[in-house]
Amino acid sequence: MPISVKAGSVKAGSVKAAPVTVNDFVVKFANVNGSGSASANGMFAKSILRMGVPVAARNIFPSNIQGLPTWFEVRITEAGHLGRRGGVDLMVAMNPQTWDKDLAEIEAGGFLFYDSTKPLPPGKFRDDITVLGVPLTAMCNDRYQLPRERQLFKNIVYVGALAALLGIDPAVIEQLLAEQFAGRQKLIDANVEALHMGATYVGERLEPIRLQVRKADKVGERIYVEGNAASALGAVYGGATVCAWYPITPSTSLAEAFTGYCEDLRTDPDGKARYAIVQAEDEIASIGIVVGAGWNGARAFTCTSGPGISLMTEFIGLSYFAEIPAVIFDVQRGGPSTGMPTRTQQADLIGAAYASHGDTKHPMLLPCDPGECFEMGALAFDLSDRLQTTIFVMLDLDIGMNEWLCRPFAWDDAKSLDRGKVMTAEMLEAGVDFGRYKDVDGDGIPYRTYPGVHPSKGAYFTRGTSRNPYARYSEEGAVYVDNMQRLLRKFESAKALIPAPVARPAKRKTTDGVIYFGSTTPSMHEALEALEGQGRHLDALRVRGFPFSDDVYDFVAAHERVFVVEQNRDGQLRTLLMNEGEIDPAKLVPVLHYDGTPITARFIAGEIGQLLALGQIEAAE
Repeated sequence: MPISVKAGSVKAGSVKAAPVTVNDFVVKFANVNGSGSASANGMFAKSILRMGVPVAARNIFPSNIQGLPTWFEVRITEAGHLGRRGGVDLMVAMNPQTWDKDLAEIEAGGFLFYDSTKPLPPGKFRDDITVLGVPLTAMCNDRYQLPRERQLFKNIVYVGALAALLGIDPAVIEQLLAEQFAGRQKLIDANVEALHMGATYVGERLEPIRLQVRKADKVGERIYVEGNAASALGAVYGGATVCAWYPITPSTSLAEAFTGYCEDLRTDPDGKARYAIVQAEDEIASIGIVVGAGWNGARAFTCTSGPGISLMTEFIGLSYFAEIPAVIFDVQRGGPSTGMPTRTQQADLIGAAYASHGDTKHPMLLPCDPGECFEMGALAFDLSDRLQTTIFVMLDLDIGMNEWLCRPFAWDDAKSLDRGKVMTAEMLEAGVDFGRYKDVDGDGIPYRTYPGVHPSKGAYFTRGTSRNPYARYSEEGAVYVDNMQRLLRKFESAKALIPAPVARPAKRKTTDGVIYFGSTTPSMHEALEALEGQGRHLDALRVRGFPFSDDVYDFVAAHERVFVVEQNRDGQLRTLLMNEGEIDPAKLVPVLHYDGTPITARFIAGEIGQLLALGQIEAAE
């Protein structure tokens, strides 16, 4: 017999009654990769969204095709906290391999949902949680004949059971199934049947638990989208017509999304494509194609991750030194080497900022959600043309491959593309003294021409070796130094073009500050609220790009100590701040998270809280 077939504790009276928790809890699914669970778990999350309750979902999956553990965490959050909280209130334990680890994650007083087909001894449970057993395997074996059917429909059965336990409207899930399998009525009917099998079993044998989902109106007009898809759409709106890429997790879906958008938005009525997408033989070829297209005046990009950046560095150096526009979407993952290819980190900052040999500095954009992925995905192409260099858009796996709730994308149809300083045929005819690498305006940015702009004027030979302002080959030291100093002036000019940082002042005057960026943002905001509740106040600044504006350095100067929160081992943002701003390292306190899972609000609040307490003790001594 199963250890429990009724909503109750393993040992009677061992779990104290608790008030009902509505629209504020965490459900985590522990599955086996390749079992078809991701689709069902995603549907579970979307059903709650359809009931008007915000969710934050994180898919934590292995790098193999099937067999290893995978987790899908859904935070139900009417308050709108879209980062990971930390801790689990309801664990859906479908993987015996990770049972002990999954059991340990459950909060005291929480719930364990499991397949009770095979009885388990009391020692496999905890006295401080409620155990919910449903014989999923037995139910599916009785109903379905094929092994694959049994596995796939078991996922839908447990979604139905959870819907009954949590108060989720089954009609919402039925609608999602109808949309997913549109036009395949038999498949719709079969999934609806499986859904009701789970719901009926719970309705007849168990009682709803104290974690409940109730209809609300907190989602509003927001959309639910992956950062990679948002970036791809931003590239389309930013005027990109060329994409050259090589498959690599977690960036592949960006190129695939761009392909789909181009088929819809860059194809003439007669079927003629107004774009070129090339899956190159490797990362080196892909960036070479992008640089070649940029030299010819096309807006071009590649998407990759850390290992790809490593291979692309020589071409990135060519883009920097020959001053050719290019855009790279770097969807960061765990490294070094192949590292943890399906886990998230913010570990490519230094590698991207100074990519290539010699002295180089590359602008970076740091989006915090899919909304900014769209905006910065478009902006990157204006910046690459205006600055005539490679622009990095630094996503990570958490933003890129997970669906986030964000504001709808907005675009001004009156906006025109900023092509920067381009010498026209008329200007050349007027007798302008064209020198490809001349600093005419004192901002370090020269004029360029497009190939073929004039039959006899404006042509130049682009090379990756040293040359004078007229693009003529030169190895004279003074000429080289003059050119490198001009490139520094151009990088300084970039400060005014990079998105400004976003300040979040504390509610009370404080001498402590915190700097953060990217996908850390939602957890950081929740952590700040938690720290404020403890009487600990910090001014906060979200950095949105590199080079850093003077506002960033002014923020550091205005505080006695500044915590720098990031998801890598070596404090790469902190290193950039110290290196570029000549800041005393003692003033910047690292708060680092790099286990491959998205950072949680509890981790940030705990780490900063301990450091603040330690500082108070040291000050008292």
